[in-house]
Amino acid sequence: MPPPSAAGHEVVLTAAGGRLRALESDPMTGSSAPDQPVPVVLDCDPGHDDVFAIWLAAAHPAIDLRAVTTVAGNGLLEHTTRNALIACTVAGIADVPVAAGAEGPLAGPLRPAVDIHGHDALGGPELPEPTVPLDPRPAAELTADVLLGADEPVTWIATGPLTNVALLVRERPELLERVARLVWMGGSTGRGNTTPYAEFNAWTDPEAVDVVLRSGLDVTMVGLNISHQALATRPVRERVAATGTRTGRFGAELLDYFSHAYETAQQMPDGPLHDPITVALVADPAVATTARARIDVELAGTETRGATSVDLNGTLGREPNATVALELDVDRFWHLITDAVAALA
Repeated sequence: MPPPSAAGHEVVLTAAGGRLRALESDPMTGSSAPDQPVPVVLDCDPGHDDVFAIWLAAAHPAIDLRAVTTVAGNGLLEHTTRNALIACTVAGIADVPVAAGAEGPLAGPLRPAVDIHGHDALGGPELPEPTVPLDPRPAAELTADVLLGADEPVTWIATGPLTNVALLVRERPELLERVARLVWMGGSTGRGNTTPYAEFNAWTDPEAVDVVLRSGLDVTMVGLNISHQALATRPVRERVAATGTRTGRFGAELLDYFSHAYETAQQMPDGPLHDPITVALVADPAVATTARARIDVELAGTETRGATSVDLNGTLGREPNATVALELDVDRFWHLITDAVAALA
């Protein structure tokens, strides 16, 4: 049994057919995994941390992963798409369609994060040939089909540049009422990681961020301020490997490479596992604290392009347009990750 989290909640999870099954209810609220999980589309640019986001979304009982779509970001689209198929192949996820989306940002060139993720965006382990097929539909068409086919609004999780989301906002605005909310890993309430002020996903396509923030979607931002709390320390990496699954062994190799890359490129000895926090927040809202705030993105600044201006204190007097994730229950988060890895192939 995993120990209680810092928030005082205790949820016991076990493998059940490749997913996690809640065995006991939350002692504080009496709630357990919902009978009807939240339908989710996951838009991503794998990338090491995106792989863990896919695994958590596929394994957690509170989430019904309806589709995975890919976008250029951490790597070229051909690499991020192949990596999504590899992530599903390794974990035995065969029933979720995967479709390719935008090859580059709305404006300007694509600059992949080679220093962190390697030339193929998934450096480290030997990559198997994917056995999961690519869905023939473009990402926008697959997303539209999921939205139109769902009996309830769908939660959209994005862990890369917001290009695919912005394109659908522009081209199919009538579908936005079918989106429950958008949970995005990007931006920061403070400093950046690509420039002094800009986080990578926001910096890659700030025009897309601007389109989305102006769209009226219910947006939650999971920025560097919280993701830098999710450090893949050596004990964490050992816990992932100790699950004994193929997914765990592959995941531990990913984290070893990721942490070494962060130490080399950014003098951080333990890589921050940014992207899965988005999924964790949907699956288990107690994993993080949040606040409403006004978010704007800088499009023209010579030194600040891609920076997210997050007005937590209402200094500008503008109406809040987003929810911002602030503090992570670190133990609770890593239990979610390791339990998911243990439940998969």
